[in-house]
Amino acid sequence: MLNTVYRLVAPRRFEVEFNDIDLHSGQIVVRPTHLSICHADQRYYQGIRPAEVMREKLPMALIHEGLGEVVYDPAGTFQPGESVIMIPNTPVEQDDIIAENYLRSSRFRASGFDGFMQEHVALVPDRVVPLDASVDKIVAAFTELVSVSVHALRRFDSIAHERRNVIGIWGDGNLGYITSIFFKAMFPQTELYVFGVDQEKLSQFSFVDETFSVMDIPKGLRIDHAFECVGGAASQKAINQMIDHIQPEGTISLLGVSEYPVPINTRMVLEKGLRLYGSSRSGREDFLKTVELYKTHPEIIGYLSNIVGAQIEVRSIADMNRAFETDIHKSIGKTIMLWNK
Repeated sequence: MLNTVYRLVAPRRFEVEFNDIDLHSGQIVVRPTHLSICHADQRYYQGIRPAEVMREKLPMALIHEGLGEVVYDPAGTFQPGESVIMIPNTPVEQDDIIAENYLRSSRFRASGFDGFMQEHVALVPDRVVPLDASVDKIVAAFTELVSVSVHALRRFDSIAHERRNVIGIWGDGNLGYITSIFFKAMFPQTELYVFGVDQEKLSQFSFVDETFSVMDIPKGLRIDHAFECVGGAASQKAINQMIDHIQPEGTISLLGVSEYPVPINTRMVLEKGLRLYGSSRSGREDFLKTVELYKTHPEIIGYLSNIVGAQIEVRSIADMNRAFETDIHKSIGKTIMLWNK
């Protein structure tokens, strides 16, 4: 089966290439319908990754957040036209200790091999998850990002000690917002405080117990555990604020991505006996948990719809560039490509 792939070959330049999908490989063939642009995609599109990384990765099809319709399933598990969420993490081995998203051998779409900007995508059967018809497809397009938060929260539940009276989340962007929504769904009895820099963004966190500007945190405020959803250079200040305000033996979950090393106050980490741990990407179990939460907490979809930004119909390479350029200039929200290739 001849397939069309839209690969980034240089910053801001997509080109059409072709490959062949083997219909006898046992894989499920999915036609993408809704694709969501991520910060990682933008770093490639704009060419702001280090030069050696760009040389190594390109040419490559972008996008790792998306859903589509089944075109062909040799096992008959899915019917043609059925909507499914595509899982970008692609493990090649199983480990009894290390999760699939942390195995160094795992491959990740749009970061080493082609992402979802294709006419059709061939996936191993366990890399697709059925989408309930009641879920808004525009919101479901960025389920991968949501599953990253759910993964971090599941890790928190297994790592953090049981004193969970007050939790703090630093970051008022998309990741902080999503993590906050799912924290309240999974841990409804725990008080949740959100710390950010933009009062307008913080006003969207109406479902949490308190919000604070990072420039005006009460000196005596204390939290039991914290989540860092900031990333970049600003994560240094965020992590050190967490260290200042966290109770001894608390945990700090690091989710924000930074291109450069981040200095932190290790002296107080030692004095307080803190535990810092990273969470990155997600696996099949996290997607299944996310879809389950969509069903059991339907209000989640309404909250997530608040961060949907531009919706751009894509029929050509010019449309692809328009979608990415629009996404660059947004202040908040997810840019969704309605993929009509």
